[in-house]
Amino acid sequence: MESVGTGLAAIDWNDRRADVYLSRPEKRNAMTVDLMRDLTEAFERVDADEEAWAVTLLGEGSVFSAGMDLAMMRDRVEPDSGIDRDVFPTLLETIEETRQPVVAGIKRAAPAGAFELTLPCDFRILGRDAKYGLLEVTLGTFPHGGGTQRLPRLIGLSKAKEIVLTGEFVDPKEAARMGLVHELCEDEAVDERTKAFADRLCENAPLGLESGKRALNAALETPLEQGLRFERALGRELDDTDDYREGFEARLEEREPQFRRE
Repeated sequence: MESVGTGLAAIDWNDRRADVYLSRPEKRNAMTVDLMRDLTEAFERVDADEEAWAVTLLGEGSVFSAGMDLAMMRDRVEPDSGIDRDVFPTLLETIEETRQPVVAGIKRAAPAGAFELTLPCDFRILGRDAKYGLLEVTLGTFPHGGGTQRLPRLIGLSKAKEIVLTGEFVDPKEAARMGLVHELCEDEAVDERTKAFADRLCENAPLGLESGKRALNAALETPLEQGLRFERALGRELDDTDDYREGFEARLEEREPQFRRE
């Protein structure tokens, strides 16, 4: 496993899959400014690596993340704290803009900021006993790391209001029913199921994965006509690639395709 930055994030490279870890297990992966910067750097490295076709986001140890470090959150209100308030939004935007699909594995706990950390991921695998929710209204504030904007786009405004304004944990089965998470499993199996999900993605054409993700992300942000033009333009870019030809030749020859990202 390769440490990143100050050592509070790490990357484990596994053939076509890159596993990115929050690496502060002794503090239940509670997020500090340094950890968030390290995670940002980790995703930047993965995004730049053409050998990585899919990415997971995992917590080292027994817990995904306890959320924001409480001492940091207490100190950040002081005028002279010097805490960078843009570091978390920058991290979330970096994850969202990572060209490969990102699969989050959420075991044991992901409250508040840790919940928001999973929202820009493309897929979420949740443990059946995980404490997963936005608690900020119980702490004198509200989720403003993207929670009020990304969550309604995932599950609709009404359910998003329920999660944000009650400040209660989301029942994992209900999270699956509303489409917030893509798979439930036992908490001790979350990391392996997340890796397996990413490996399934890695069986597909990497350029198709990347272009499909770009087109889908644009769907909720652009008028239909503009989105269709963008979709067609991305499709035409792939028409002359070796992988496009390989995909159809392999299907006609009834064999597994050998994609090369070319």
